[in-house]
Amino acid sequence: MQLFVRDLTVIDFSYLCPIRGMVGESWIVDVLLDGGLDEQNMVLDFSKVKRTIKDTIDNVADHRLLIPTACSEVRWQQQGDRVWMDFNSLKGDIHLACPEQAFALIPSELIDFESVNTFLQKALKEVLPDNVDGIALTLRNELHETPFYHYSHGLKKHDGNCQRIAHGHRSPINIFENGISAPKWDEYWAERWKDIYLGTVEDVVKIDELTLSPQAKVSDDTHFGFHYQAPQGDFQLAMPKPMCEIIPHDTTVELLAEFVANTLVEKSPHSQFKVIAYEGVGKGAISVKGHQA
Repeated sequence: MQLFVRDLTVIDFSYLCPIRGMVGESWIVDVLLDGGLDEQNMVLDFSKVKRTIKDTIDNVADHRLLIPTACSEVRWQQQGDRVWMDFNSLKGDIHLACPEQAFALIPSELIDFESVNTFLQKALKEVLPDNVDGIALTLRNELHETPFYHYSHGLKKHDGNCQRIAHGHRSPINIFENGISAPKWDEYWAERWKDIYLGTVEDVVKIDELTLSPQAKVSDDTHFGFHYQAPQGDFQLAMPKPMCEIIPHDTTVELLAEFVANTLVEKSPHSQFKVIAYEGVGKGAISVKGHQA
């Protein structure tokens, strides 16, 4: 007997890529279970699917930075619950020093649907009941008809996992100028925030204030340093400057929508802009700024 659940959850995360650097991503998860019927004549109660399978996936991958540990460009070391991570990419070197829970270590050369699927299935097999003989996951992107961008960030004031300094989203954006859809502005932001790290200005520090690994040979000329304390611990990151945009406030989706709208009003002061900014799949914020021409 088979049991399926589509759109079980969305994994919002970032990952390290040798070509693209740090990439924010959002993947939808579908699940298919194989097994015999239990004492309730069910493969698995739907409430347990959500409670067990969804919670496990969220706990091991969601709002984390996924690291391809078999990649030759990765170096990492751990002492206690703290991890130092160094990564070489074509976009520049990336260095982190964070609590262990900020990362998901994927034993693969690349982060892709297949490697993450294998990683998740291993975690799930440890928590499923004996009557479940097999589990198949489908990881997929939301299909977008409009431009989108990949961004990474951290929210130190968040009381949940968003406080992790390198997690992200794959997000569409829809902009209306004077009440009319403005695809040129959608494309502008999709290009501007392509594989970007959105840093908050108050989190920027000089590189020599960070306690990175000895392999981190970086300077203020090439990298931005980010550092903050959050409920989950001390988070530090050095990112190549071309991969960053420094935002004058927190990077919640509400403030990002407002930032985009204000920036557009500065470019076209006689127009009114409505910005619909998404954070991953099916959620986001709306900001309206300016005066309609």
